[in-house]
Amino acid sequence: MQAELQKARTLRSHLTDAEQVLWRHLRMRQIGGCKFRRQRPIGPYIVDFVCLEKKLIVELDGGQHAEQQRYDRSRDHWLNAQGFEVLRFWNDDVLTKTDDVKDAIYRALTEPPPSSSPEAGEDS
Repeated sequence: MQAELQKARTLRSHLTDAEQVLWRHLRMRQIGGCKFRRQRPIGPYIVDFVCLEKKLIVELDGGQHAEQQRYDRSRDHWLNAQGFEVLRFWNDDVLTKTDDVKDAIYRALTEPPPSSSPEAGEDS
């Protein structure tokens, strides 16, 4: 666990340009009043950003992620099994469509998941 914490500390001090841009919008509860942490160990993984209260993870993908899609799917599956929702955005989208990314994060934080809709036959 100590190695993961040290790696997370190192990653926090070497954010990519896209991570720096998004962090400026996530920090200090700027989206939905929710607290985010960056480069946080969760189980065997270090996630880019996480809101523990809402169990929402935000991952930013650069060009290298095209080659590691199988790893990302396996990682996302494990995180989903722990109760986390994972949102993924391309670095380029964070840099060029920042408001769209922020809106998607806000919706994920504030809208109930589709599975929580009333069951058939129940009153709405």
